[in-house]
Amino acid sequence: MPRPIRVAAAGDVHCSEENQAELGAAFRKVDGTVDVVLLAGDLTTYGERGQAELLADICRPLDVPMHAVLGNHDWHCDQAREIVKVLEEAGVHVLERSWAVQEIEGATVGIAGTKGFVGGFPDSQLPDFGEPLLRQIYAETTAEVDALAAGLEAVSECDYRVALLHYSPTTATLGGEPRGIWPFLGSDRLAAPILEHHPDVVLHGHTHAGSFEGFVGPVPVFNVALPVLSRGFFVFELDGASVRAAA
Repeated sequence: MPRPIRVAAAGDVHCSEENQAELGAAFRKVDGTVDVVLLAGDLTTYGERGQAELLADICRPLDVPMHAVLGNHDWHCDQAREIVKVLEEAGVHVLERSWAVQEIEGATVGIAGTKGFVGGFPDSQLPDFGEPLLRQIYAETTAEVDALAAGLEAVSECDYRVALLHYSPTTATLGGEPRGIWPFLGSDRLAAPILEHHPDVVLHGHTHAGSFEGFVGPVPVFNVALPVLSRGFFVFELDGASVRAAA
């Protein structure tokens, strides 16, 4: 079995001039101490190119491999394409309904990454019925689910497999959020490919008042939004049998 892989994960970093210095310190703290950094969306505060450039300035000097997905905030100003370009040029691989295989000292880490979308959970699910605009929302979630399934299938032979999302695939990490907004925090339709492919771990953000840990079937799910973590990054190890917080 390949050696354990050390991962640093965070979502909802919401980079801006106000928090750039604090974020920079957090990124530098994990640089050189982990094998890979995973960012679970909402990389910027309002989806402005300038905010992406601030995050790029943090990431550019780092040596650690970095993979990310976008979040809803990153789309707010309709500058997502520019944000991706800026971050990619700084060495951050942005996954958009896609996947990556990171090789680390003979081990392969497969990362299936997509934003996810809304749609709700049992007793509050959006159906594929009614007004065309609502059906477009349903179709958008379908595309995200299909992309996650394709990504997990593509990395199925990797030593370690991670599903990286922004929206939640389960209510298990929504505790603390008002139940009335749960349909806007994710969709359990995203859980279907997770149950089918059984990645080692699922990471998401978006739910600032949610809870940290849950499961989709036997698969551990962690809400790594910074307001939930109350620290810079969640650092953990994958060893093929479990996910454990790193010392």
